[in-house]
Amino acid sequence: MDMQDEKFMRSALKLAERGIGSVEPNPAVGCIIVKAGQLVGKGYHKKYGGPHAEVNAIDDCRTLSIKPEGGTMYVTLEPCCHHGKTGPCTEAILDAKPARVVIATPDPSEHAGGKGIEQLRNAGIQVEVGLCEDEARRLNAPFFKYAETGRCWVVLKWAQTLDGKLAYAEQNELQRWISNELSRKDAHKLRRRVGAVLVGIDTVLADDPMLIPRPSKGKKPLRVVLDNTLRIPLKARLLRTVKTCPVLICTRQDAVDANAKHVERIGKRGAELLAQGEGLETSNLPFVLDELGRRGVQQVLVEGGPKVLTSFLKEGLADEVCVYIAPKILGAEGAAYVGEPMAELSTGIGLEYVEVKSFGEDIRISGRPIKS
Repeated sequence: MDMQDEKFMRSALKLAERGIGSVEPNPAVGCIIVKAGQLVGKGYHKKYGGPHAEVNAIDDCRTLSIKPEGGTMYVTLEPCCHHGKTGPCTEAILDAKPARVVIATPDPSEHAGGKGIEQLRNAGIQVEVGLCEDEARRLNAPFFKYAETGRCWVVLKWAQTLDGKLAYAEQNELQRWISNELSRKDAHKLRRRVGAVLVGIDTVLADDPMLIPRPSKGKKPLRVVLDNTLRIPLKARLLRTVKTCPVLICTRQDAVDANAKHVERIGKRGAELLAQGEGLETSNLPFVLDELGRRGVQQVLVEGGPKVLTSFLKEGLADEVCVYIAPKILGAEGAAYVGEPMAELSTGIGLEYVEVKSFGEDIRISGRPIKS
């Protein structure tokens, strides 16, 4: 492999990025087809349930009346060889007859695990694996974590002012949001990317959120509430919208035993209760994450207040942090001060793979906590 190979693979990775937020829980994949040193076809996985990147790239070739036969295909993830919502990509590749396929990284999923690579090689295609592998794994880090560990990828998200306030002390229609409309629109993209949105009971009591992505068409994330003492009001908007989007309330068995009537009423609303019976004096966050993993949730967005956010950071459970910072200083008019609960952290936390993006006057800083 040479510099040209790397150039084309990086182009395929840039293409793959376009699918983030639309393809989950599938991975974001890009594909480029080259003949005689010229790009003749490109494609990426655009939406969950739709054609995969390789098929789109092959179709792009044919739209231009170019045959991919004898060319080189650059794909950011091992092509699938199983029947799912779409047919196997390996079959489409074999029909296209490229001479060479360059793959950034194998797919660690149980249904893949090198089977697609083996199938192509057995058909006589030259297959090379590992070009830009680190970048490809980083692009689909949530997918790889879930496939390799069964645990979901944890994203912490909050909006704050320059002096670290997460909310107004007294909210009204004019003083409800810290971030601007562009930032909030971007935050809804995060919700559409994940399989679950999680908050603590304090957020439910203070804000009465619905936690439904807007626009609300398409995938609906599971809404998760950490409520160890079962304080969720029956009139909460989460419970009033269960038919629109499911709700899981994570609590303790002793709270269930002590609140039989409330439990019954919650059940009639259609919400599900998950009670932890053992280890009542310990954190229930690993228990909750394990349960979400068993339910097939690949990514969870934590939108809780300072206590919940700090708990995930203290226990080293955060994989990604996304902070929207508004150019405001609230002083005494602000509440939910980040600095004080964060002081409970015994050591500071640095971020890597940091991105800074502007949304009007707001900025978003995102990155991945550096884990020792």
